[in-house]
Amino acid sequence: MDHPEAVGQRPKVTAIIPAGNEAGQIEAAVGSVLWADEVLVVVDAASTDGTLDRVRALKDPRIRAESHPYGYSAAQKNWAIPRATHPWVFLLDADERCTEPLRDEILALLSGEPDKDAYWIRRENLFFGRIMKHGGWQTDRVIRLFRRECRYQDRRVHAEIEGWTTAGALRCPLQHSTFRGWAHYLAKLDQYTTWGAEQDFKDGKGAGAINVVLRPAFRFIKQYLIRLGFLDGIPGAIAVYLAVYGVFLKYAKLWDMGRRKRMVPRDAGAGNP
Repeated sequence: MDHPEAVGQRPKVTAIIPAGNEAGQIEAAVGSVLWADEVLVVVDAASTDGTLDRVRALKDPRIRAESHPYGYSAAQKNWAIPRATHPWVFLLDADERCTEPLRDEILALLSGEPDKDAYWIRRENLFFGRIMKHGGWQTDRVIRLFRRECRYQDRRVHAEIEGWTTAGALRCPLQHSTFRGWAHYLAKLDQYTTWGAEQDFKDGKGAGAINVVLRPAFRFIKQYLIRLGFLDGIPGAIAVYLAVYGVFLKYAKLWDMGRRKRMVPRDAGAGNP
């Protein structure tokens, strides 16, 4: 991409926050990005807890609130990105916070005429109030600062920004709170494993005994032992068992999708003699 910025003028940025039933934390999320020139909060139209009303009640001219039906994460974000007013987008989930060091790094980067189209940002994950430093959590990074022309891959899960030519990396992390309660976490796990199975099924993949039986066991060995998840104490143990369950659930659902596809109706082939 060739995007010469105006000399001596910092390019402006829109912070986008997708949200659904996030009334309890949307104000804190918005508050962490009020350094942006515009804050666009896109609320799932099915939200019932007053998230949209809370955003509109903030009465800040920089904040826009829009409602849109939610299909899946990438689709919602791709709907929102073209609605950004400014040439740069900083995307933040409602359970994430832009820390002050990250804010300062972004503003310094933009003031210095950035030469990349997108920037990877490391996530500092909190689980039961503990910063997770092992088990693979420490390598978690996402593209969250990018030019408005970029879009997310059209995938139900694990979609990342594409459409960039060059990408850099920022030093300071986002803060990500991954657990707000058991009911919410398990419901989210169920939804994401369904989406993961549906995406694999769409891609022509299937699941057999190796996937259903051995993949969960390998996930335990990899996350808890090889990647030293046990060093994160009880939160590390809880995290790995939930991850193992998630792997099992995804492949069990994928196996079931394949089974149902292969099933032949009992009256198949029946017809007039």
